[in-house]
Amino acid sequence: MRQPAAGYGAHPHDLRFPSIDGLRAFEAAARLGSFERAAEELAVTASAVSKRVATLEDLLGTLLLNRGPKALVLTAPGKEYLPQVRAALQLLATVPLHQRRGPRQQRLRVTTPPTFARQVLVPGLDAFCAAHPDIELEVLLSIPYLDGSPHDSDIEVRVGDVEQLPGAQVLLADRVVAVAAPALIARLPPLRSPADLAGAPLLRTPLEPWTPWLRAAGLPWPEPTTGPKLVDLGLTLEAAVCGQGLTLARPTLARQWLDAGTLRPLFPHITVPATQDYLLLPRAGSLNQDAAERFAHWLQGRCAALSAHASAWLSGLA
Repeated sequence: MRQPAAGYGAHPHDLRFPSIDGLRAFEAAARLGSFERAAEELAVTASAVSKRVATLEDLLGTLLLNRGPKALVLTAPGKEYLPQVRAALQLLATVPLHQRRGPRQQRLRVTTPPTFARQVLVPGLDAFCAAHPDIELEVLLSIPYLDGSPHDSDIEVRVGDVEQLPGAQVLLADRVVAVAAPALIARLPPLRSPADLAGAPLLRTPLEPWTPWLRAAGLPWPEPTTGPKLVDLGLTLEAAVCGQGLTLARPTLARQWLDAGTLRPLFPHITVPATQDYLLLPRAGSLNQDAAERFAHWLQGRCAALSAHASAWLSGLA
């Protein structure tokens, strides 16, 4: 009778060796309570984590995790198996050849509205990446009013009211000014006072209604009800550049067009606070807290510089 191989305790053909990826997926999912958070840690998709755990369960012939509506829950076999898996992974982690050489990158997910990403975040990313080479930044886009659920990110930039979002910090508290393309201004009757805007096309967006500006201009007109409604400040600015209508612009976002003269301010002595501010919302319990704090500090500094430039520009118009 053949003896069991040394160190195994069973015939080699009777052993079922799971993959390391399967064991890591199971351990991370059990510890973090969801495939999504495990996916963040392992730098794969949630679907990949789920499939790896399912493959492991098929190999073992038993269910390890109950897929609940809110969180994953260990089954009885899973509770017994988890400490054994952790011990095996910890043992493998002590092998010098398995250890990563050089600094380990932290993966940071940032969710932001499109216009903020294009006009504020992306132009400064080279400076952030140069200062923080150990942070791998992933930028996700969200659409105000349309995204039903937030992305699973470490930190979020959102348009909103700081008093209604506990823990939020104001990044940009802008003032808006009416602007238009030179070609549109040339087509309109002379604009000597705000009342001369009667009949002029006013671009619409729920993110920046006209009513506060109209009241500041002494005009009792209602909010415009004709023309396309654009649920993005960048699209509204692009439409204005194309001469499709007037819009209310935040200098922090419209700087490139204002500097180039493709948008010109109208009645610059009339400015009003933006209806909503750009806010920073760190996610509680983020696994990348250090990276999130460093990114937040950098972004606050960048926004402060942009705000100072916008204030100086508006002061020069008055």
